Formats: sequence, C-alpha cells, structure tokens
Amino acid sequence: MNYLANFLTSLSLLCGFASIIFSLENHFTFASWAIILSVFFDGLDGQIARRNPIPSEFGKELDSLVDVISFGLAPSVLGYIYIYHHFYLLATLALFIYLFSSVMRLAKYNITQKEKLVNYFYGLPTTVSGGLIASFILIYRRRGVVELPQYLPVIFLIMVLVLAFLMVSRLKYLNLDGLKQVWGRKTRSVVLILAIALIFAVFFRKVGISLFTLFLIYSIFSPFTAKRINHNL
Repeated sequence: MNYLANFLTSLSLLCGFASIIFSLENHFTFASWAIILSVFFDGLDGQIARRNPIPSEFGKELDSLVDVISFGLAPSVLGYIYIYHHFYLLATLALFIYLFSSVMRLAKYNITQKEKLVNYFYGLPTTVSGGLIASFILIYRRRGVVELPQYLPVIFLIMVLVLAFLMVSRLKYLNLDGLKQVWGRKTRSVVLILAIALIFAVFFRKVGISLFTLFLIYSIFSPFTAKRINHNL
C-alpha cells in the first residue's frame, strides 16, 4: 500500500514539475491543468496512505516535499510569468511570501501530533491554495482574451497574500475525513453531483470559474464547519 501511495505522490511531483516547464514555455493552460491534476493525485495518495495500518514516515516526508514543488513553487512560477511578464518587485516579494508560507504550513503539519488532526488541518491546505491560483489563471485563459485587465495584477497580488496568511493561520480546515463526516450518507451523492457539474463545466467551457468557485467555497466556509464539528464532539 505504501508503494502505491508513494507512486501517486511521484505522479503529483511529475505534474508540478511539468507545470513549471509549461509556464517557462508560456503554455499557461497546460501549466494550470498540471497543477489541478497534481491536486487529484495528492488527494488520492492521501486516501490510500490513511488505509495503511502502519503509517510511513518516509511517505509523509516525501508528500510534504512534493507539495512544496507542486503547490508552492509551481503556482508561484505560473502566476508570476502569466500575470507580470517582467520583473516586478512587489510580485516577487508577495510570491516569495506565498512560497515561504507553504513551506511553513507543511513543516508545521509534519510536527503536529496526528491525534489532533482527526477531521481537520490547521491552516489552509497547500493543495487548495495551489488549486485556487491554477483555476484563477484558467479563467483568463479562455479564448478571446488577448490582453489582461489592468486591475488583474493587483487582484492577484492581494489573493496571493491572503492565501499565504490562511496557510500559516490557526484556522481549522476540514480534511477528506471531516468532509465525509459532514456529508454522512450523502457523500456519494455529493461526489456524483460535483462530477456531473464539472462535466457540464467542461462542455460549456466554464471549467476555470467552476473549479475556482469550488476551491473558494471550501476556503471560506470550511473553518466554520470545522468549528461546528469540534463543538459537537
């Protein structure tokens, strides 16, 4: 089971590395999708790892190192090259803060006793922050957009700093087990509805805004739900 989880983690790393290469080659749509695919592999390897009765310290460390690349460095490179094109000091500082916050978030996760993380994480997961940046880029990669709006660099700068703050905050965010507890017997129905919604989004070419909305809803409402669950325990 550990080998399978580590293999999926390696696929997540491959996607993160591919995203950086695509960004450097100005293939921003592919770069964004590579990060989204990395989110999928990261969630899958986490579920498989949790089913293993003997936790793997190697797997945990590997997963965190991969997350730094796929959800810390890759989104930073993607956002910087796509939004700013040339050297911009404020953007450089903001994205460094984002990258540093993702490293801090993962380092704290590794030293936190897992008994305290039954249904939630402390701080916004790096997968969600990376997914938000990637899906944000996808919104503006639709056909017909030749020149980015003038306000976009400022909006992106603010978003990056907010994500950095949320990652190192003490806010509780539901993990997959926590989401299953919230949904209960409706878990399969919710997953099916989300899958159908994404299929329609692909058909109508609204994938970027759909994924961004899902990540945003989780980012905003998950702490309130986690707090309610904690009170009920």
